Amino acid sequence: MRYFLDTEYNGWGGALLSLALVPDDGEELYITLDWPGALEKWVERHVVPYLDTVPDGLVSPRMSRIDAARTVSHYLAGDPQPLIVADWPEDIALFTALLLTGPGTMVEVPRLRFEYRPLAGFSTAANSRVPHNALHDARALRDHVLTLEP
Repeated sequence: MRYFLDTEYNGWGGALLSLALVPDDGEELYITLDWPGALEKWVERHVVPYLDTVPDGLVSPRMSRIDAARTVSHYLAGDPQPLIVADWPEDIALFTALLLTGPGTMVEVPRLRFEYRPLAGFSTAANSRVPHNALHDARALRDHVLTLEP
């Protein structure tokens, strides 16, 4: 199955704050993480107020990185060939980094494939119902990609 990925993070190179996987059809995954230390001012103003702006039933308490990694592992466990689609390279980098749980260890996931889709002129945040919320931005990405397909 194909999953559209979006993340929010504490500025360039900063800690992962939230992650969403939105499939073509089916159950969505939205995770918010604990974050250590201070947040960048832009992130405090434009991301944090919207972390919990999601439909009922999808919000879970903020998780540790390890609990978030286990949640992703469990979510993808039933899919033998997941394809993760993102429109920004850092989303893929943060997703794969989350899978690591310690030196030389990671959560179990099926064989993963990634598709980076540069979408010139398209902004997930500008087309999202709730900009800078990973779930809403991932939905906007999915909806846009689906309009490009026959």
